[in-house]
Amino acid sequence: MRGIKGILFDKDGTLVDFQATWFAIGEMMALKAADGDRERATVLMEAAGYDFGAHCFKADSVFAAGTNADIVALWYPDASDAEQAKLVKMFDEVSAEQGSAQAVPLPGSKDALASLHSAGFRLGVATNDSTSGAEKTLLSLGVAQMFDAAYGYDAVANPKPAPDSIHAFSDLTGLKPSEIAMVGDNRHDLEMAKAGGAGLAIAVLSGTGTRESLTPMADVVLDSIADLPAFLAREA
Repeated sequence: MRGIKGILFDKDGTLVDFQATWFAIGEMMALKAADGDRERATVLMEAAGYDFGAHCFKADSVFAAGTNADIVALWYPDASDAEQAKLVKMFDEVSAEQGSAQAVPLPGSKDALASLHSAGFRLGVATNDSTSGAEKTLLSLGVAQMFDAAYGYDAVANPKPAPDSIHAFSDLTGLKPSEIAMVGDNRHDLEMAKAGGAGLAIAVLSGTGTRESLTPMADVVLDSIADLPAFLAREA
């Protein structure tokens, strides 16, 4: 299996049900940005990637793949750098607290992680959420003890799709990038895998990405991480 010994997971859409977890939080933050104007908040939600017709977040949108800094830049374009920095801090705090408290695990994810951990794989998270949000979510899901590290956008110099999180996980675990698989539901995840020299770029269809958007960049496309232990065992 190409000597895979470690696995980096994206968080939202890979470990956590993106749609069920984030719509209410995104709408709350959009209403705040729109000063309570619901029509304006709807415009902001659509600009960041929510499709109200389909009732889902669009693949590779700012919501699906960006950072809180990206959302702030989109929603507050006239704010000064200092004002945007304060807003990012506020968004990080809200998303860390609310995102972890409302996190809905994807079906079969905890059992899959337990199986992979028991098999000796080193596990990590690489997300464009904040590091605090990632760590609190792992605790909320009851899986934190299985993970060596969580890397948010604020834990590395350059967030996804840059390869910094792969390099950081490699340094921490002593594994070569080629011994690490990256698993995610967006092109950013797969682009990071390729840029970082990961041994496998694994796409999952449990988030906002589609088979059409993910297949060109992926080594394999799975329905969800529930299929990952069997896939790795079969290919070993």
